[in-house]
Amino acid sequence: MPVTERGVTAIDEGMEIDPKTLRRGWTTGTCAAAAAKAACLALMGEGFPDLVEVTLPGGQRPGFTLALEEAGDGFARAGIIKDAGDDPDVTHGALIVCTLRRGQQGAGLRFFAGEGVGMVTRAGLAIPPGEPAINPVPRQMIAAALAEVVAGEACDFDVEISVPGGAVMAEKTLNGRLGIVGGLSILGTTGIVIPFSCSAWIHSIWRGIDVARAGGLTHVAGATGMTSEKAVQMHHGLPETALLDMGDFVGGMLKYLKKHPVERVTVAGGVAKMTKLAQGMLDVHSKRGLADLEALASLAREAGGSEMLADKIRAANTVAEAFQLAEAETLPLGDRIAALAWKTAASALVNPAIALEILVFDRDGRLMGQAPFTPSDHASSLPLAMVSGERNRRT
Repeated sequence: MPVTERGVTAIDEGMEIDPKTLRRGWTTGTCAAAAAKAACLALMGEGFPDLVEVTLPGGQRPGFTLALEEAGDGFARAGIIKDAGDDPDVTHGALIVCTLRRGQQGAGLRFFAGEGVGMVTRAGLAIPPGEPAINPVPRQMIAAALAEVVAGEACDFDVEISVPGGAVMAEKTLNGRLGIVGGLSILGTTGIVIPFSCSAWIHSIWRGIDVARAGGLTHVAGATGMTSEKAVQMHHGLPETALLDMGDFVGGMLKYLKKHPVERVTVAGGVAKMTKLAQGMLDVHSKRGLADLEALASLAREAGGSEMLADKIRAANTVAEAFQLAEAETLPLGDRIAALAWKTAASALVNPAIALEILVFDRDGRLMGQAPFTPSDHASSLPLAMVSGERNRRT
């Protein structure tokens, strides 16, 4: 499920921000996990803690104080105020509440959407229709937090997450367009909110390039997110110092590389963001525009897809769903997207000393498309088939 709850300020070329001075915060998923653990302690008869700690995916173990404590017949409820640090997040200051009840024996954890938490109603997202919009990693964090309390006993609970006022907050997000109705998504992959000021983030990308060059690396890879970063690292066997947390700022990374080149540059990302890159967007944040499904349908037809497939792609809820439809017909849509994305990215480099590659991954880290390393000054003259390398026809 895409991150839809964070606003990003416009880039101010004259703005000087030191990333070290920006305060980090906690995701809604982290707050939900901490609230769930506190409620579990109370439900198990240990009372509400003064400080509740949870373990994040990266191993960090922050502690939280409770803003809400309530226990009744068969339930316990705890709430934590979200602190997003210096990030312009619409959920900063929101109360994240978990109501916990004993579940059916052997049923494991069952998740429910309380007030202000949305429900997924359309296909194509990481959570299937009919489920509360609580993302996979927050679910894992909640499960781990509860397991700490039960200490080996059966972890059979009904977990209800709510965010009072969340429905109003969600109006400032893209949840409605994605078919998430009734409120917010519970998000987070690392558990930590890093302040995503455009200027601060772009400067951090530049510093990563500087470090890679200083270390003598000849190949760097910019990724749009954690899944694509792990996938490209595994694909090429790259060291961590070669990985650039590019996020949505493809152009910001490539323009710096043009002036501070390395021999090989890989741009890696998920199907949605790489589709936007293919459609000419060097900033692939959702607030800069959505992927054009009509253009994607036309591209599918050009790649040999049927008109029926094109119609299905036009009606798709997300780019991920469109790719699933194309894959079902063994259509090499990913390679076509990679080829066009290569042309957009190469236009920001145009440097014969830099060979550029595009890798397109799905949300599970599977390689869906590739445009092989080619000198980036060939952007205006290289035919589409040569750029894509016709990697796999899937016939």
